[in-house]
Amino acid sequence: MKVGIYGQFYHENSEIYIQKLLDILQKKGIEIFIEKKFLDIINHNQDITKNFSGLSTFSELDSSFDLFFSIGGDGTILKAVTFVADSGIPIVGINTGRLGFLATIQKEELTKSLTQILEGKYTISERTLLTVETTPANNEVQPLNFAMNEVAVNRKNTTSMIKVETLVDDKYLTSYWSDGLIVATPTGSTGYSLSCGGPVIDPSASSFVLTPIAPHNLNARPLIVPDSAVISLKVSGRENTFLLSMDSRVATLENETWIKIRKAPFTIKLLQLNEDSFIKTIRKKLLWGEDKRN
Repeated sequence: MKVGIYGQFYHENSEIYIQKLLDILQKKGIEIFIEKKFLDIINHNQDITKNFSGLSTFSELDSSFDLFFSIGGDGTILKAVTFVADSGIPIVGINTGRLGFLATIQKEELTKSLTQILEGKYTISERTLLTVETTPANNEVQPLNFAMNEVAVNRKNTTSMIKVETLVDDKYLTSYWSDGLIVATPTGSTGYSLSCGGPVIDPSASSFVLTPIAPHNLNARPLIVPDSAVISLKVSGRENTFLLSMDSRVATLENETWIKIRKAPFTIKLLQLNEDSFIKTIRKKLLWGEDKRN
């Protein structure tokens, strides 16, 4: 088995779990490749007892990898998606962060969870992505023109609202006067969209949600559309530019640029232990069903 390991930085005490992950994989004789920048972080951290400088590194992935471990929170997984892209390599999210809707392997149960994974006791949850095309073309958008959580347009360098002209399948929907607009996947429905009043959507649903950000019109509400829909946006405002975000990546676009958002031609595979489910995750993370009156 050949695995890749990726992280962005250390969370508190995460060196314990990085050490444990590496020890377990090495004892099993698994071929380990660590993302080059992450290995530099590991070797510069004094709390790691071993020197792992002899491990192989990668800057890009290919289809020879069997699993890709993401160590951190949900933001780290979103970054890991840019490495995996359309390769089909399953991502294993080890949560050393806080909330963790995507990184569902808990650090406290790492040994048990790894044993289950190496024994094949897991399922694969396939997640829909969005892809973006702009007219005119913008070099900041390419080549990583996809997002697993959401694509959003936001105002830039101004406190004034922007106007987001919105079409669905080339049919005019409305013009949102707001701070911006989020187009989210079911996976992203528990992220930025949720904080702006959007609904929680099961990741297996074939839909996207359009969620306005602080809309001026009180009758502007989140709208769910089928994931076969093509969503077109054109932004205008007092400033000459605005922001386009694709998960954690941000580009600056000129006003009147047309943005076309549609379902990507590939999915991302997230590994999920047999005992876990989306329903269990949201119940735990959102504290549903718990009596907080005392």
